[in-house]
Amino acid sequence: MVMEKNISLSAPLKRIKVLDALRGFALLGVILMHMIQHFGFFTLPSENGILEFPILDEIIQWTGSNIIMGRFINIFAFLFGLSFFIQMDRAAKKGIDFRLRFVWRMVLLLVLGLLTHSFFNLEIISVYGFFGLLMIVMYRVKNWLLLLLVAFLILGGPRVLKAIDHNSNLETEQVADNTGQEANNRRTPRELQEHIVSPSFINSAVYNYKERLTGKLNYQFGFIGRGYVTFGLFLLGLVMGRIRFFETLETHKKRNLLLFFGFLSATILVTWVQTLFPPQNIGIFFRPDGQHIGSQILIVQALGDLAMVLFTTSLTMGFVSLYQKIQFRKYLEVLSPYGRTALTNYIMQGVIGAFLFAPWAFGSTFGNWGVAALFFLGIVIYAVQIICSKYWLKKYLYGPLEWLWRSGTYLKLQPFRKK
Repeated sequence: MVMEKNISLSAPLKRIKVLDALRGFALLGVILMHMIQHFGFFTLPSENGILEFPILDEIIQWTGSNIIMGRFINIFAFLFGLSFFIQMDRAAKKGIDFRLRFVWRMVLLLVLGLLTHSFFNLEIISVYGFFGLLMIVMYRVKNWLLLLLVAFLILGGPRVLKAIDHNSNLETEQVADNTGQEANNRRTPRELQEHIVSPSFINSAVYNYKERLTGKLNYQFGFIGRGYVTFGLFLLGLVMGRIRFFETLETHKKRNLLLFFGFLSATILVTWVQTLFPPQNIGIFFRPDGQHIGSQILIVQALGDLAMVLFTTSLTMGFVSLYQKIQFRKYLEVLSPYGRTALTNYIMQGVIGAFLFAPWAFGSTFGNWGVAALFFLGIVIYAVQIICSKYWLKKYLYGPLEWLWRSGTYLKLQPFRKK
């Protein structure tokens, strides 16, 4: 294999169309959940809520927490790992060593994610860029080892190790200081942050970098460990790419349907097992200082992560099974342009979300909308993005940010307009 210099993969092999539609489907769940979460912005509560529908709001809040949150973004993560394999595999078939170019590609993605963080702190692109760098190391690892690592990550292995270390340190450091504890109990309420008292984009961006970036790292790599699950799904996508799972979908329709029901049944079973344990205060994972982390909370969290991944897999196979039926495919294909311009659409979701919820923009209005109203507004935004993506791709080969990322990857302007 020759070393890749500045050779572009501008003429890729035939696209696996279901992946584009699936990626678009994943981003539907992402925007709906982010709308419910106000894209991570805090809004001063108003005495009079706007467009509130108590029963519907409660139903949609439950749906967001138990059906959407974590599940759809998991599909996005899985597809990232699969796309990594596809890029490396296509390069290999052309005799190109794409590794160094991919490293540079991930560095660009990391930088783009950190820039996006100035708008909304829920962005995940920077984390993907970091994990993308690790994928290069994993590319040659055997499948059985990758699957063992996937199991370790999804079942909370890093969390268990952190808990052991935390509890060990706690035993040595726990010298009671009653004076200090009493002082902590008498803490005054936290003052409002500068970006809320004096709303501006600059103040908001500074807050996102100084405060929320640390919180994100804790959420991803602390006891909650979302990042470890994400990386596990990256690796699972790599394995599925190696076995050509999505390239043989049409010849295994019955298998795909059985997998959907199998993973859905497993989700229900694991969720039921989780309910056998007494309720746990997951909040301890965010502020564990001075608190012992017991085995039960570790088991419950591991079961929760496992159930979430199983449900993600059932959603994926359910979508694939519907896509394979002609009567549904023509409707699901509508999502393909959105998936082909996923990077642009994802970042535009965040920019739009910032304008809707940031204190320096329209946060005082949309921040007081009811959950259902925000949910349906998210659907409207998504629909508009679908229309824009469809018409954009009639004239251009890639979405604007996809083209910019591609040109940056090769350090050369790439073809953009369709001939």
